[in-house]
Amino acid sequence: MPTNLRRRSTVVSATAAFLLLTAACSGGGSDDDADKKPAAHTGREGDGWTVLHYSMADTNLEPFMVADVNELGMVGSNDNLHVREFMDRSADYGDDELLDQGSWVGGRTLDLGAPGTSEVVEDLGDVDSADPELLASFIADGIKDNRAGHYALIISDHGASWPGIGPDEGTAPEYDVLDLAEITDAISSGLEDAGVDKLDLLGFDACLMANYEVASAVAPLADRLVASQELEPGHGWDYGALQVLADNPDTSADVFGEALIDGFSSQAEEQGTEDQITLSMTDLTKMDDVDDAVSDFAAALADQADEVAPAVGQSEATTLAFGKNPDATQDKHLSDLGLLATAIGDAAPDVAEQADAVVDALDAAILDEVFGAATAGATGLSIYLPPTSDLADGAYLDVPSADSWGSFLDAYYTAGAAIPEAEQPEFTDAADGPDVSFDDDGSITLTGAFDPAGLENITEATISYALVNDDDSITYLGEEVADFTDDGDAPTATGNYDLTVMEISDQEDSAYAYVDLDLSDDLATAFFDVPMTYYASTTPNQAQDALLSLVLDIDAGEFVSETLYIYDEESGGYGELAPDPDGIVTPDVLTIAANGDQTWEPTSDVGLYADVANLTYDFVPLDSGSTIQADLTLYDFGGNTSTLSSLVEVP
Repeated sequence: MPTNLRRRSTVVSATAAFLLLTAACSGGGSDDDADKKPAAHTGREGDGWTVLHYSMADTNLEPFMVADVNELGMVGSNDNLHVREFMDRSADYGDDELLDQGSWVGGRTLDLGAPGTSEVVEDLGDVDSADPELLASFIADGIKDNRAGHYALIISDHGASWPGIGPDEGTAPEYDVLDLAEITDAISSGLEDAGVDKLDLLGFDACLMANYEVASAVAPLADRLVASQELEPGHGWDYGALQVLADNPDTSADVFGEALIDGFSSQAEEQGTEDQITLSMTDLTKMDDVDDAVSDFAAALADQADEVAPAVGQSEATTLAFGKNPDATQDKHLSDLGLLATAIGDAAPDVAEQADAVVDALDAAILDEVFGAATAGATGLSIYLPPTSDLADGAYLDVPSADSWGSFLDAYYTAGAAIPEAEQPEFTDAADGPDVSFDDDGSITLTGAFDPAGLENITEATISYALVNDDDSITYLGEEVADFTDDGDAPTATGNYDLTVMEISDQEDSAYAYVDLDLSDDLATAFFDVPMTYYASTTPNQAQDALLSLVLDIDAGEFVSETLYIYDEESGGYGELAPDPDGIVTPDVLTIAANGDQTWEPTSDVGLYADVANLTYDFVPLDSGSTIQADLTLYDFGGNTSTLSSLVEVP
């Protein structure tokens, strides 16, 4: 069984019947908490708001960011609100006109005026927007030039959670990013220079930044944090929400944050992206309580790692996760903090008290949030939890806010490495392979018995399936959850596969795709992650890793949304790709050569046009007579596996 597939036990069969569901929810702290005003701060003069918007647009996200600033410009500035904008533009991503500035290349700082108008404060030319000194000076100058009663800073670009935000592609060949330490240092330095103790609101209009490690690090710098746990669609936030500030100089940070969340939700519904969104507002003044709870929880987990590690592994495998990717090396390994703590506490009573404390502290800190059908139940912040040590990024241990959790991870992986061989997963009928049966609906079922000695440590089971090629290589088409049960002395695992494959077409050519499939909690909507490679028409020889996210309403027989995200290897961040209809995309599948080498590679020599809106998707039966390899695999929390494989000829 390949080891670099992303495992997630919420994956289910593509042929289930679904109904469309869209869910959005506000929750978290009590109404009393939300009504409380932050303590008085230094550096305030008068009333009203100054909003600083920092657009690191020297990336493929530039067209989306230009649209965002045009939204800002529709509100503009008045006696109650002053908006200062920094945008760094690229020569590579279009010539979209921004307000009355037209298009340009390089960095400019602008003061927005009456709706639709702006004034150049400084034309900076070719700059590195990932330079923390540039961000610090933007903050300091913006505040000193526009003293107000309240201050907000919003940063836009690709987001990667605790690794930071970026990149600035103008710094090629090695793209520069703002890592978390640079972000906090820049904001702190800018505020100190301006004589301001902290912001009223800090926002990240970027993917994955509603993360415990991020919130803990920025807590001294702002009263409120608005950010997304999940990947953000390219349209980002609706900046018309700033109208609440223009209308009322006494608007609180809470009301402003709620307006940003409501606007984002409404715009997502208009754009058809509402199923996969998240956006939350965190009361950073309560992060000390969250820090204490997470630290106590991490210490309890580390102290009892040998006993609780199976519960941790099983919880990681089933908890709502963000930034997922079938290629585990590009998966962000971010679990929802509240749901993870709840699951671990339920499965490991010895740490239930500490788990409950995390949930309570988080619930008090999250003032407002919205989520969709794919992210239902999200609790506002994620936390880093790679399932195995080989997938963990060593740079995590350098993040100060990750200190206690990093110590737990070390203990967890040590416990996994110490699982005795006799207690690792082992199918008892490995020589004979799984029992294979053809079902009346045209699917196949694989069943295998395994040694009960390893049952306690098992976290999940999967069924995966691959085409067997003429050169003895195999090409994996997907992976789904399998069941495993404790049946006395002979526990079994069972998986089902319907012998279909996803086919993507641009109306001229078509290609098979690898799919990773999740379901909403009420089994109403299906969500697919499809690994891709993208080639822009302007740079046809430059391959970029991408991820196509699809939402399916099978009851209606329709894919209701599709979003193509680019993965940036330098930052580890994601951002939606602005459409280039003349660009090319190729679906990627995992191929294992006869010598065991593993690569993600295109399924077809012919690419598909990247006009995403015109791509079609269908599940087609495999050709009769095709030979597939079907694998039934067990995993434990230490990354040990046992696999039964069978060659099956498609009827």
